[in-house]
Amino acid sequence: MEDCLFCKIAAGEIPCKKLYEDERVLAFYDINPQAPVHFLVIPKAHISGADRITPENSEIVAYIYEVIARLCKEQGVESFRIVTNCGIDAGQSVPHLHFHVLGGRELGWPPG
Repeated sequence: MEDCLFCKIAAGEIPCKKLYEDERVLAFYDINPQAPVHFLVIPKAHISGADRITPENSEIVAYIYEVIARLCKEQGVESFRIVTNCGIDAGQSVPHLHFHVLGGRELGWPPG
């Protein structure tokens, strides 16, 4: 998508601090971390949000969770939180499906 910030990051048009990349996903560190470990994982294909997951594209979500598990293990993070917001009222600031991964400290509930 032309005006999508995360599509531009995935295409290399906007720099990021990469953690992992393959042909399907990109993981990069959050620019405003909320925990000692805070990175995002996005599909490279544009999906605007969780409400746009379909039988045709849902496999990417399982793959993203596999990548998250591997990255956390590699970083020595045993406990972590995965957050995805859907819609403006829920706090989704970039209309591209993305998963925040937070860890490295005790995380309270509710978040906020």
